[in-house]
Amino acid sequence: MEKWSLMTITVLLALTVRWTVSLGSYSGAGKPPMYGDYEAQRHWQEVTYNLPIRQWYFNTSDNNLLYWGLDYPPLTAYHSFVCAYIAKLINPDWIALHTSRGYESQPHKLFMRTTVFVADLLVYIPAVILYCFSLKETSTKKKASICALCILLYPGLILIDHGHFQYPLSLGFALWGVLYLSYDWDLLGSVAFCLALNYKQMELYHSLPFFCYLLGKCFKKGLKGKGLVLLTKIAGTVVVSFAVCWLPFCTDMEQIMQVLRRLFPIDRGLFEACMFSSPPPRLANIWCSLSVLIKMKNIVSPQTQLKLSFAVTFLSLLPTCIKLTVQPSLRGFKFALVSCALSFFLFSFQVHEKSILLVSVPVCLIINEIPFMATWFLLVSTFSMLPLLLKDGLLLAYTVTMLAFLSVCVASFSIFEKTSAEDLQLKPFSLSLKGYVSWFKSFPKIVRSLFLLSVTLMGVLSLMSAAVHPPQRLPDLFPVSVSVISCLHFLLFLVYFNVVILWDSKNSRSQKKIS
Repeated sequence: MEKWSLMTITVLLALTVRWTVSLGSYSGAGKPPMYGDYEAQRHWQEVTYNLPIRQWYFNTSDNNLLYWGLDYPPLTAYHSFVCAYIAKLINPDWIALHTSRGYESQPHKLFMRTTVFVADLLVYIPAVILYCFSLKETSTKKKASICALCILLYPGLILIDHGHFQYPLSLGFALWGVLYLSYDWDLLGSVAFCLALNYKQMELYHSLPFFCYLLGKCFKKGLKGKGLVLLTKIAGTVVVSFAVCWLPFCTDMEQIMQVLRRLFPIDRGLFEACMFSSPPPRLANIWCSLSVLIKMKNIVSPQTQLKLSFAVTFLSLLPTCIKLTVQPSLRGFKFALVSCALSFFLFSFQVHEKSILLVSVPVCLIINEIPFMATWFLLVSTFSMLPLLLKDGLLLAYTVTMLAFLSVCVASFSIFEKTSAEDLQLKPFSLSLKGYVSWFKSFPKIVRSLFLLSVTLMGVLSLMSAAVHPPQRLPDLFPVSVSVISCLHFLLFLVYFNVVILWDSKNSRSQKKIS
């Protein structure tokens, strides 16, 4: 009873914060002609309800793809249709074909916010709660509740889902996949991840860790026995899951190809739409940061950009994926989710600033193991979206949620006391340095100092971005500074996570249990 009382308080607090944030502004409010992501979601409801399925992804007189055309997989479209069906019962004007474009009202805002709230309550939050109770490190009721509170108060996801406007379903399904795999329910885990991937194609960020972990388990069981049976079951599960999701679009090949063209618009180039707009890039990945000095889109063609980003991304992913396949372990799987997603964010083709959430949620899953570094990363990830949040009028919500999250993590995990090489999972690496081990004696103090410097820099730049007018010659000084500083942080975090994974001796021990 006490277990659920503590968790109930945690959930109620998390829901209160979400609802409070949702009372504020949203993406594109009162800003025609395109408005923002809020209008995009409303428009998809309009399209899916009023048009036959065969027209959802095609440019027609009733479906102008230049105005928020559907560019997510079928599950997003089905979800939009369900929301539209409910909206029609409440007020048909909300989704009326053509005439509802740019529709804004308080009742409609309440409806749209409620749909996000319900999605969070039904999919994402239950997965977080059950995940925290499944952890050995949080075997006590209090620890599980504390871990859940820190994850549910992560400001980045709250601000994007309930402020900017976005649904948490793909991340929720992915989290269910991780939860099922932690119980060795591999088929259910495969189904859950297929749902995530068929809701948003960006879940490809997590696809290689899922694939390598499950393939590694099959190898360990032996591909001439139980391993082959498991591999066959998983392959069949994936095929059936995709077939069910895509069934309405399998009437002809042109339908499938058009959906794929909408999901992967290669012609846009390396930097997606944000790179062709003014002001210049505000994305904290390597290509946008380099574009401050080198205008790559003016030097190489989109096809060359695609090949370059693929090569760099593949090389950065390779060591982690090989290690996970050879030594599959649940711990290694969770760290690989972080490392691979971060590689995709930093180096891959067509990235959006919100894609950092695909890295942040896996980091939330290991906050109990490396609370100091996880807290630091989650703060930086939210900071990296500052230009977008300021554009949406979410400065107050950003400030309050960041301070609240930092306070809860400091109080819950005593993060400043967990900065030793062992606490940061760097002891195997430090021992491998042999003659340089003595340097690690001052490591905790150095790390704490860097953290405080980082937080101070983020605080000052946040304040300046909100209150100070940039020089006329450098109108984008602050957003570009946020992007570059965040990118430098992420590069260092990528090195850190890869060191932890590659020097992790726990994986070699825990993978024996799988075999």
